[in-house]
Amino acid sequence: MPHDPTHSAVLLCNLGTPDAATAPALRRYLAQFLGDARVVDLPRLLWLPLLHGVILRTRPRQSAAKYASIWTPDGSPLAVYTQRQAAALQDALASAGRPTRVLPAMRYGQPAVGAQLQTLQNAGVRRALVLPLYPQYSATTTASMFDAVFGWLRGARHFPELRLVNDYHDHPAYIAALAASVRAHWQARGGPAQRLVMSFHGIPERNVQRGDPYAEQCRTTAQLLAQALQLPPERWMLTFQSRFGRARWLQPYTQPSLEALGREGLTSVDVICPGFASDCLETLEEIDMEVRQAFVQAGGQDFRYIPCLNDSPAWIAALARIADGHLAGWGMAHAPESTA
Repeated sequence: MPHDPTHSAVLLCNLGTPDAATAPALRRYLAQFLGDARVVDLPRLLWLPLLHGVILRTRPRQSAAKYASIWTPDGSPLAVYTQRQAAALQDALASAGRPTRVLPAMRYGQPAVGAQLQTLQNAGVRRALVLPLYPQYSATTTASMFDAVFGWLRGARHFPELRLVNDYHDHPAYIAALAASVRAHWQARGGPAQRLVMSFHGIPERNVQRGDPYAEQCRTTAQLLAQALQLPPERWMLTFQSRFGRARWLQPYTQPSLEALGREGLTSVDVICPGFASDCLETLEEIDMEVRQAFVQAGGQDFRYIPCLNDSPAWIAALARIADGHLAGWGMAHAPESTA
């Protein structure tokens, strides 16, 4: 059955971003983000008064200053790269003989997941593939994205048939794209540093104890990337960043680990964030500014940040392979049976 581009679409989903590097914009964004029970898994009666009574009165100004340090003339890097990824993925699918509409969507902020699904519904799309830009599954990210999808479904009278992509943490094309980015970095810098640090976003340990597969998927990604780069165990390490609150999160923590390497006499490190598909606050400000400074102050010398996959050709090709695998055969069940 021929693929009909007017009937199929991909919703390329990312975490989201404030619409400006200002305190009011951050207050709106953080209220939505930190108000998500998937993100902060605490009793609502305890957490919401603290969030609205304390955190949203102080944190937006601090966060706005951090966002201002990475803001571009075109806006938030995460928003810019997600838009580029969606456009490039649409072109790649068309070039591969599967012309399909691709729309970007954000879990928090704009363009919202529900609004983009409504756009597809209004356009007569019959099948929509929800493809989160989260290679590793976590309830805090992937499941929250699906919550937004189902929230729109609850209010819709009619909607497209949906497929949801849970993860692709071990997909060969994803691993190959990561490896290509590291090799290109090494070539530009005259060879590898003494250690490759793979920093993933952290989550509370209690989430893993409750069944979240995220930690194991991060470890699998790291091991596969090290294998692809032919790195022995002593040449790389996995860490977790972006801890929030007082709970125990996945360890080892990124910044203390880099400080320890500096104190131990390691002079050069390559740092990559494989779980982030697009450069954002957590990579450009937290890693390439804050952690860089901590490493140097601890005695390190050469901190070499490897950019996220962003809109690199290898990553777009990987996304196209992932999307194509989930789109393949969709709708074939509706093909008329042969009467021969």
